[in-house]
Amino acid sequence: MKGHLYPGRDRRAQRIEASGGRARLERGERRVAVVGGGIAGLSAATVLAERGTQVILYERDAQLGGRLAGWQTRLADGSQATMSRGFHAFFRQYYNLRALLGRTDPGLHGLIGLADYPLRHRNGGQDSFARVPRTPPLSALGFIAQSPSFTWRDLGRMDARAALPLLDVAVPRVYEAMDGMSATEFLASIRFPEAAHHLAFEVFSRSFFADPAQLSAAELVLMFHIYFLGSSEGLLFDVPREPFPHALWDPLARHLDGLGVEIRTGMAVNEVRPAGRGGVTIVAGAEVAGYDAVVLALDTGGLQAVAAASPDLVDAAWRGRIAALRTAPPFLVSRLWLSRPVAGDRPGFLGTSGYDSLDNVSVLDRWEGEAHRWALANGGSVVELHAYAVDPARSRPKVEEALVARLREVYPETADAKIIDVRHEWRADCPLFTVGGYQDRPTVRTADPRVVVAGDLVRTGLPVALMERAATSGFLAANALLARWDVRGETLWTVPRKGRLAAGRALTGLSRRQLPAAYGPGEIGHP
Repeated sequence: MKGHLYPGRDRRAQRIEASGGRARLERGERRVAVVGGGIAGLSAATVLAERGTQVILYERDAQLGGRLAGWQTRLADGSQATMSRGFHAFFRQYYNLRALLGRTDPGLHGLIGLADYPLRHRNGGQDSFARVPRTPPLSALGFIAQSPSFTWRDLGRMDARAALPLLDVAVPRVYEAMDGMSATEFLASIRFPEAAHHLAFEVFSRSFFADPAQLSAAELVLMFHIYFLGSSEGLLFDVPREPFPHALWDPLARHLDGLGVEIRTGMAVNEVRPAGRGGVTIVAGAEVAGYDAVVLALDTGGLQAVAAASPDLVDAAWRGRIAALRTAPPFLVSRLWLSRPVAGDRPGFLGTSGYDSLDNVSVLDRWEGEAHRWALANGGSVVELHAYAVDPARSRPKVEEALVARLREVYPETADAKIIDVRHEWRADCPLFTVGGYQDRPTVRTADPRVVVAGDLVRTGLPVALMERAATSGFLAANALLARWDVRGETLWTVPRKGRLAAGRALTGLSRRQLPAAYGPGEIGHP
């Protein structure tokens, strides 16, 4: 794209210009409430405030960051540590999230890349992405050439015609074609090799904290496009050098404070009411305040609670769709402070399959400064275990015990280590993208132009997911309000918005002739 700097290495990344208009609002011209202090809310607040909007940000918890928040805890040895909801991968194709973080860390020096993304199966096989080329189709060919789980013979056995949707992914077309089947059904339909199912499930579908039998196949296919077949940024990723608050949110809070944003943590919004003269009224505990507009940047349960308590919010149909949204099953993050170090050749992150509930193992002292300092001072290590989509009927203490037992199987040297302290964090607040549920998810814009929605549960019309969907939706929400006021918004970037290879697109087009015509691009973020 001539004349523009790209946000990463991919020269096919796509730039999305915001609508034109003034550079800034006049002082005191507009006042906006942002409800939710996670990635989506912080993204919206940043763009609005940078353009002169008076922003009040409400966050029900004591910390900013949403699912990436962190808080202090005192360990049994008397030391202080920062606990969180666990490891998150900052992929290089998260252009908009990285643009947000770049406000306070222009070179993103607070992030550090991990050397590999290994995946180990209990049957002894292990896959790696360290030496896989990053640009499609070389990425796919290079992976097959070295993978013990997915061989050339497996490729030949796949149903090529059924797999063609992987080569030409566009939003919303992928949802029109594939939202009616589950991720499990799609892999079966293309004869994806059984030995390699853990690749699709552990790398992609489990990232949604969901059972693949419940997850929409469209989300799985979109993930293949974003991370593997549609982008040349690759599957390797970065992680913060320090705990989330220190590396990310404390600096961003200072940036927002400098822009005049008032951040009210520990304050939940109870109700949103339409007000006269085109504004809204926010009720937060005993506080009742008026605004020109509101950004609802909440998780599923939080959005449902506000909608249920706000009988005049948007309209009855919208509130009904919000009420019908579902959350993914519970997940567990267990962090262990061990008396002995993990073996020096263990990776910073390891995806696992076949080890009961254990989905991955992180050795935090390999890359997080606080954990590294504790490990050096105590001659031990700090290890984190994740279990996604846990059956709600299972005994939580037994799941916690099972995770520690599986760690000792994966890394036998930990069996002799004493657990100095441990924290188990159970949560169940991630959106569940069920089969057939796409059309009922909220869009950024609503029927009421004063009310916009942001978060990873939102339909954006763009090929984004997870943390990048949250950041992108926050930018889009801010842009939607700014466009109403004739103010130029934030420029966005995404991975390519269609299949990367012309031949693949052509073949997919031929196979799609019997399907309904695709929607036009429409207005991004619009219903």
